Amino acid sequence: MVLTIIIAALTAVGLVLAVLIKPYIMVGKIKLGLYWIIAVIGAILMLLTGRISLSLALEGITANSSVNPLKILTLFLSMTLLSVYLGDAGFFDLIADRIFLKSKGGQLKLFLVLYIVVSVLTIFTSNDVIILTFTPPICIFAKKAKISPLPFLFGEFIAANTWSMMLIVGNPTNVYLAESAGVTFLEYLSVMWLPAIFGGLISLGVLLLIFKKQLFSPLPETEQTKINYAHKLKISKVPMVVAIAHLLICIILLAVSDFIGLEMYLICLILALSLTAFDLFYDIIVIHTPAPVIKSLKKEPYELIPFILSMFIIVLALKENGVTDILSSALIGGSSLDGVIFGFLSAFSANLLNNIPMSVLCEQIISGGSASALYGAIIGSNIGAFITPVGALAGIMWSKILKKYDITMPFSKFVKYGGAVALPTLAASACALFIVL
Repeated sequence: MVLTIIIAALTAVGLVLAVLIKPYIMVGKIKLGLYWIIAVIGAILMLLTGRISLSLALEGITANSSVNPLKILTLFLSMTLLSVYLGDAGFFDLIADRIFLKSKGGQLKLFLVLYIVVSVLTIFTSNDVIILTFTPPICIFAKKAKISPLPFLFGEFIAANTWSMMLIVGNPTNVYLAESAGVTFLEYLSVMWLPAIFGGLISLGVLLLIFKKQLFSPLPETEQTKINYAHKLKISKVPMVVAIAHLLICIILLAVSDFIGLEMYLICLILALSLTAFDLFYDIIVIHTPAPVIKSLKKEPYELIPFILSMFIIVLALKENGVTDILSSALIGGSSLDGVIFGFLSAFSANLLNNIPMSVLCEQIISGGSASALYGAIIGSNIGAFITPVGALAGIMWSKILKKYDITMPFSKFVKYGGAVALPTLAASACALFIVL
């Protein structure tokens, strides 16, 4: 057991250091995520030292159960692909254009519009996709308008990582934890709608208090009519309409998946393949090249595959050696307070492990335990993302984009603003969960 804990602990430390020091390494011209390489090394060490056998690891990965990480990865990657196609058709650029160029009024109105739009889009798409899409125009707009980008950047980031807990598809951690417990789309929504609303409103209120000085200042009048945050919009109307239709159909089918007897990962996969086939046919017929589809497919977060599978093996090893059973006995009380405890515990643990491996570990600890603990872990996996940049892959991507636009975001500044919002948001969401359950 001791060696198992040591390998797991070293992997966790390595993950944190990888994120803080350099999230990517270059091998020739190929850029590789250092964090997933460390996870793979940790899994290999578990296998080589006999902490878990290869046959048992393969059995766990391929088991025909809700905990099957391949099914969960398929669901998330399929949903992400639907969002990527939507973005590549120009939908998110169109929305950003309307927000930054068509909104009249001061910074407060612009901030509120941005927060609301990001929140709504995150619910139905994915927090990672929204952050990747909206961060660049915010950076460029703020520079052109000669205003501080911080209120808008933190507003976008926190909205995306708070409202993402509303639906099961909003965050890969939602998918993993809910699917592992056999929670359906509607069961999930019936519980998480209130924590998402409480958390969303509180986070908005705290952001307004923190940035009230900047937000209550008007936009420079001389800039309002000539700000142009990006290049000309490239809208592909037919692919955009078809992508919206596929996304809506996917959400509807997910909501009734329990009634039609079709697993959620299959619904997402079928819709993703359907949209891929349409876009491929459309591009070949209209522009005579499959390049746009290939470009969209390259944007998928494929690094999640070795990362999640490796962390799954590490957690299986912890389970086989009795570590998760000890943690379960110590942490699961079987009451509604489990949600509050796991909400805070998972949020802070995510900043030691990153929220995805934290969710894999929590799934084994909670397995067979209270529903309150499960939903508390889901809350923490989302809100924990804005305590430090280590909390989620979204924070890593966000920080990388800011560097590209010469916006400095020291670790201390991230913690100062993000942590100030996270604590009351966690408390509000945990209280809402206590009410619901």
